[in-house]
Amino acid sequence: MSAPAQIDPALVAKISEGSRLEDDEAVALLRGRDLLTLGRLADEHRRRHVPGDTVTFIVDRNINYTNICLTGCDFCAFYSAVGAEGGYLLDKEEVFAKIQETLDLGGTAVMMQGGLHPDLGITYYEDLFSSIKARFDITIHSLSPPEIIHIARVSGLTTAETLRRLRAAGLDSLPGGGAEILVDRVRQHVAPKKARTEPWLQVMREAHELGMGTTATMMFGSVETLEERVEHLRRIRDLQDESLGRGLSGFRAFIPWTFQEGNTALEGFTEPATAVEYLTTLAVSRIYLDNVPNIQASWVTQGLKIGQVALRFGANDLGSTMIEENVVAAAGVTFSVSADDLVAAIQAAGFTAAQRRTDYSLVRTFG
Repeated sequence: MSAPAQIDPALVAKISEGSRLEDDEAVALLRGRDLLTLGRLADEHRRRHVPGDTVTFIVDRNINYTNICLTGCDFCAFYSAVGAEGGYLLDKEEVFAKIQETLDLGGTAVMMQGGLHPDLGITYYEDLFSSIKARFDITIHSLSPPEIIHIARVSGLTTAETLRRLRAAGLDSLPGGGAEILVDRVRQHVAPKKARTEPWLQVMREAHELGMGTTATMMFGSVETLEERVEHLRRIRDLQDESLGRGLSGFRAFIPWTFQEGNTALEGFTEPATAVEYLTTLAVSRIYLDNVPNIQASWVTQGLKIGQVALRFGANDLGSTMIEENVVAAAGVTFSVSADDLVAAIQAAGFTAAQRRTDYSLVRTFG
């Protein structure tokens, strides 16, 4: 096996100076696999954008309130078709019980995401969110752009009006789910019934205009090319430039994670991304997304050891304790950690651990 090609010294110098990465340069970094140099450069960028040695995590819960979904994406092992056995919709008391347990465990937020249920319009979510806020002091970081688009369609509303009404009912911020790869060729292949690239970006743009913080994700390792992976990053960077340039809130964080093929329609048709590919993509994300402050490591798909290594490849956040997680678990990946596990992993990697809120303000720092 030949050794990985070294990164062009001129490109190393450019990155070290903090100059913006071009698309072809990002593709070259992804293809080159000079892992150690890339990790060092990404770590330099991390320290430039997030000074100090604090690595954060959040205690929250994914509440997958329904698995009934109209889209039936090929990459998803979680969804249940309408009318199929095993489909469910949690009632409010079940949701309340999960929130109370989250608070009892020191949690500060819930991330509610589910399938695109044909019968759930705006009034369902307004009632649910306002009921949650009336009972609990907790952040509602919920509903990906495809869910917002679906709710708007079911309700006969624009996505902007849908967001305004949901925010008034208690929705605090939007997670970046449903992005997959923001290239329509890929989206047509893996999720033909889901929102295309421009509508996804437009929902995020409208959320920023309302003062709502959001995150962005990238599910890579399915059918996309390296060039398409970089195109996804460019769409995120361009929208962040636009939002910040207008003085708006923008993307708080970027979370790349690897496609898990188990129990999906794509099983056996893709080559799973390796840990090396994950670390390479994470590092390039940190360097390329020079306007997104926080890069989150995905221990949920990679395991805590690789998540720990990722802290030296540009990540400054280890994500959530994931009190509950069902979507990735449905693909056969079931890593589980506690807050104590995250603190120990962060400290063992030579960093200071801190619990954060969704907006990245700190709850407490661990000595």
